[in-house]
Amino acid sequence: MPSLLTVERLSKRFELHALRKTIEGCRDVSFQVRRGELLALAGPSGTGKSTVLKCLYRTYLPSGGTLRFESEAQGPVDLALAPERTVLELRRREISYVSQFLRVIPRVPALSVVMEPLLRRGDVARDEARRRATELLDELRIPRALHDAFPATFSGGEQQRVNIARGVIWEPRLLLLDEPTASLDPASVKAALAVLARLRARGTTMIGVFHDPQLIHALADRVHWTAGPEGATHAA
Repeated sequence: MPSLLTVERLSKRFELHALRKTIEGCRDVSFQVRRGELLALAGPSGTGKSTVLKCLYRTYLPSGGTLRFESEAQGPVDLALAPERTVLELRRREISYVSQFLRVIPRVPALSVVMEPLLRRGDVARDEARRRATELLDELRIPRALHDAFPATFSGGEQQRVNIARGVIWEPRLLLLDEPTASLDPASVKAALAVLARLRARGTTMIGVFHDPQLIHALADRVHWTAGPEGATHAA
């Protein structure tokens, strides 16, 4: 199976000018992810797992290295160097990111939050987007009474399930997961994993950070161990 993403010597430094310090978020991280694979990033806290994901999504601009993504529409793209317009188009069409926290415009109903990525693509009618969003929220155990309520009023676990729904509804080619199940109860974890399994069966490639070793063992095809800026990294 060919690689969808090849990461070579990725590094990220944070310049703290007021303190005259440089903090290394990650250094010399290298791995490949094959199409349809789930690669787990594992290692102690503070070893740069979330930093790697944010560099891939370009929330952070990498300080060095190459991130070669095989785009369906644009061919090979180096995510470390691509212009913002290219990155935004990839986020709209091919790459999605589920963080640990839901960040949305206040006073927007949950159903609208989940529908938005489909509507932004411009190839799905509103009625169809609403139907898909309703079914996905049902599957993730969000009560129908909350579908037209504002996520700011939800519990942490409910917010995270809305977050997952928004990130996966459009079935991206590459899905980045930063501890997506950390705040969920066991029944909700099971529901979320069923959604992810369905996406994998349809060809979505995933890179994930999971706090639970049992989840890593159950989900991951391979594990990439991070040792932090001071050490090497390796895949297993």
